[in-house]
Amino acid sequence: MSNKNSSNLRFSELSLSPKIMRALDEMNFEFCSPIQAKSLPYSLSSHDVVGKAQTGTGKTAAFLIAVFEDLLKERANDVRYAGEARALIIAPTRELVVQIAKDAQQIGKYTDLKIHTLVGGMDYGRQLNKLHSSLVDILVATPGRLLDFCEKREVYLDQLEVLVVDEADRMLDMGFIPQIKRIIRLAPKNTHRQTLLFSATFPEDVLRLSEQWTHEPIRVEIEPESIATDTVDQKVYLVSTDEKLTLLTNLFRDPDVGNLIVFANRRDQCKRLHDQLSRRNLKVGLLTGDIPQSKRIRTLDDFKKGKLDALVATDVAGRGIHINDVTHVVNYTLPEEPEDYVHRIGRTGRAGASGVSISFACEEDAFHLPAIEELLGRKINCEQPPSHLLKK
Repeated sequence: MSNKNSSNLRFSELSLSPKIMRALDEMNFEFCSPIQAKSLPYSLSSHDVVGKAQTGTGKTAAFLIAVFEDLLKERANDVRYAGEARALIIAPTRELVVQIAKDAQQIGKYTDLKIHTLVGGMDYGRQLNKLHSSLVDILVATPGRLLDFCEKREVYLDQLEVLVVDEADRMLDMGFIPQIKRIIRLAPKNTHRQTLLFSATFPEDVLRLSEQWTHEPIRVEIEPESIATDTVDQKVYLVSTDEKLTLLTNLFRDPDVGNLIVFANRRDQCKRLHDQLSRRNLKVGLLTGDIPQSKRIRTLDDFKKGKLDALVATDVAGRGIHINDVTHVVNYTLPEEPEDYVHRIGRTGRAGASGVSISFACEEDAFHLPAIEELLGRKINCEQPPSHLLKK
């Protein structure tokens, strides 16, 4: 977890509890990032907050610090039951849930607060046994698996003190809103809990939902330009569809390319690309939404350990990836949603390092460029790829 793009507000100025400050000091968190500086003074005062912030801006730490401080400040009920959560964090993908829980373990390492995760694609019985083995202070979950547990009366949300909805726009895109509405109906009403909602964008539907789910919220915004796109050298190579695979294969041989993530829009595109690269004796991992969670975690670990040359991923699988030393991101196909472009290139140029994003634009992809440039607020240089990258 990095804290780049710092503001002038120090964590030591926020009157945080000693246990949280000790963990933040060990993580070298001295200054708040902009979203933390804007949201924490309100969330720490028990206000509801609706925040506009992209992945990679420090929003996870922003809501986790608020959650921990609330639970440490308020004493838990003397009588508690298994599966009765005090705080709930809902996120759209399994990877993001796992990452949030990992960050929570770091921030809360000196507290005795118990963190549990519920995600689909992993052993139901094991998650159930863990729920029964210790009380739940902070529950991090994907909507579908959480509802499974609620409907079987293994998880109870009626005692929630804090509710966090992360990446609300992505929840909307993935069709999770009906599930989240059912989850929220199981929680105390919005005047009897604190609600923190974060979204990379604020489409009308998300704004309407935020009004229903929160009570007199403070709204804070960090514009996309605040993301460290200035640390990413963005290139667009104009190519035909037939040239893409040759271009990508040659990029693997470029000595400047270290850890590489390749994005495509659909599962079938990723699977085909993974097979084609594997046949060229390249060690490539595949991350798509239909791959079992345990296998996805192993793939990510192999990539972090340098056992793989690259990852091929869809946006759903790629959203929760936090790896600090990714040197290059390739958009094999340009995303249809401009916000996804920003998320993709945000996988590189992290933690103060510089990175490179290379987008392959054939005739079909080029239609998506104007909307991406409008979101970025600037033109992206389009060029012919160097001739040596097109050699068969």
